[in-house]
Amino acid sequence: MKRLSRLSILVVLLLSGVLAFAQEKSIPPNENLAVQGIPPIPASLAERADRYTNSRSAAIMSWHPTRREMLISTRFADTVQIHLVKFPGGARTQLTFFPDRVLGAIFQPKLGNYFLFMKDVGGGEWYQLFRYDMADGNITMLTDGKSRNLPGRWNNKGDLFSCASTRRDGRDVDFWVMNPADPSTNRMITENTGGGWGMLDWSPDDKTILATEYISVNESRLWLVDAATGKKTLATPETSEKVAYQGIGFSADGRGIYLTTDKDNEFQRLALLDIATRKLTYLTHYSWDIEQTLLSPNRKLVAYTVNENGTSVLHVLNLVSNKEVALPRLPAGIIAGFDWRDNNEELGISLNSARSPSDVYSVDLRTGKVDRWTYSESGGLNTQAFVEPELIKWKSFDGLEISGWLYKPPARFTGKRPVIIDIHGGPEGEARPYFLARDNYFLNELGVALIFPNVRGSTGFGKTFVALDNGYKRVDSYKDIEALLDWIKTQPELDANKIMVTGGSYGGHMTLAIATRDNDRIACSLDVVGMSNLVTFLEHTEPYRRDLRRAEYGDERDPKMRAFLESIAPMNHVQNITKPIFIVAGANDPRVPKSEADQIVAALQKEGTPVWYLVGKNEGHGFSKKANADYQFYATILFIEKYLLGKDVGESVGAR
Repeated sequence: MKRLSRLSILVVLLLSGVLAFAQEKSIPPNENLAVQGIPPIPASLAERADRYTNSRSAAIMSWHPTRREMLISTRFADTVQIHLVKFPGGARTQLTFFPDRVLGAIFQPKLGNYFLFMKDVGGGEWYQLFRYDMADGNITMLTDGKSRNLPGRWNNKGDLFSCASTRRDGRDVDFWVMNPADPSTNRMITENTGGGWGMLDWSPDDKTILATEYISVNESRLWLVDAATGKKTLATPETSEKVAYQGIGFSADGRGIYLTTDKDNEFQRLALLDIATRKLTYLTHYSWDIEQTLLSPNRKLVAYTVNENGTSVLHVLNLVSNKEVALPRLPAGIIAGFDWRDNNEELGISLNSARSPSDVYSVDLRTGKVDRWTYSESGGLNTQAFVEPELIKWKSFDGLEISGWLYKPPARFTGKRPVIIDIHGGPEGEARPYFLARDNYFLNELGVALIFPNVRGSTGFGKTFVALDNGYKRVDSYKDIEALLDWIKTQPELDANKIMVTGGSYGGHMTLAIATRDNDRIACSLDVVGMSNLVTFLEHTEPYRRDLRRAEYGDERDPKMRAFLESIAPMNHVQNITKPIFIVAGANDPRVPKSEADQIVAALQKEGTPVWYLVGKNEGHGFSKKANADYQFYATILFIEKYLLGKDVGESVGAR
């Protein structure tokens, strides 16, 4: 009997284990996620996709002023934090440990006893500035904890730091300066109107600050601000045409300003502005935009990148001789940022490509040596086997040529392939051959082709192209995607009957627009933090950015424009959407408020349209926390398998 009892106990334990195993076959959303309509995520799906969630990236933040060390940003746990790397290929020592991501970091000049960084809470983008003391790791908040604060630049002496802040009224961005060693010195020097202001540089004598006023992608100005009185003087020439100026910094003698501008040209050119005469002298002549720019500490060199058909080409111009500096060959890819070392000879860059996540390199201009500082992990995947995209082009309704990047699945997937059209945000942005990270799963494991279009309104194609979707021209950009749907029909390798449209932010708005206009031409859609109605979006986006968005979309306070925007709003044509749709939102999104998602989800549910809804309670404009992003990724795979590929994903388990 004793043996039987033991056997009975063993049987019970085994059965309990089997039952427990059966109950563990789905992945529940964590406590920071709100879910509607999404079926349970099979654990087996998460296991298949896990490696694709474990790629990392790294970006340079700041060189130490006296040692060959640098601060980088990377993620080891749930969010991006600041790390210290002491030599090329060295260990990444994590310095900050917050539940929210840390953005930006810059060392104290000359000594490097501390660095400054900014951080928000829950993705709300109400950034605060902090000081991190290298000696003991103590962290001190330098701002008020309420307003939105964006860092500017250190003065040349190294004892004052400039900052742009909404502290005065929560809407307008004013100019402040402080000695970060003593937060009580924080003081406002200039009141501004609007949310597009920033501080770029201090003159060599520290008496004047170079500032920018961003109005739209097609229009911006540069100002000179008296550091003592705060008085502003317009630096750039007054003109009746819209001109975009991007300030770089003062010349070594303080008499000029280096900048880029599209004045009298389609693309951004490097130029020197004489402060006294306002005369522009152009220093470069490319048929592409100059993008990233940075003056060396001694103001004798300027590093810049040229966007050549989506790829970054690095240049360094000697401003004394007006000749280019010979550079060693770098891996082909996209440069997302760089920083000069104080010796004026070494440049750190962040570089990524379709086959490599972002990593940090340094280029020694004197020796020509290139060092790789970080080797980001890719979940054990062989990224060299990842597909390189091909540039595709098609004609839109009016004959305008539109382009994009096509990623084809591996050759083992035969027959016509389903397609995901992924539309970038902005709209002032550009799809480029970046590292796709998780999206490689759709290619390599599901056999889905990916297309990243650059519809009119995208940057990188000249100032005329970027203005072609403004105001009443908004629908023309929708038609560019409809022309892409026509193009897909002509491609023997692509399945025009299996198309999903997706996008984030403005790309999410475009997704909703196509879902209402072309319901019968797509299988499903996925909107991530997109606008369902540009009128309600403009009324509820944060005040500091409202006028900046009106310059792009139109002013909803004008009755005629309001009527137009209402007429094209996906929210007002929701009855046209009958195909399944997945909508993702962040509860703390300051750009596209969650209400944009709430209203269209409610309307879709009323219409009886299959809709999945995922909200990040501790997220803003997109998911930045790995745990949340992982669940979103798994749910996206499930959605694609069910509605694009037509696989049985177990409807019998019910919806949550």
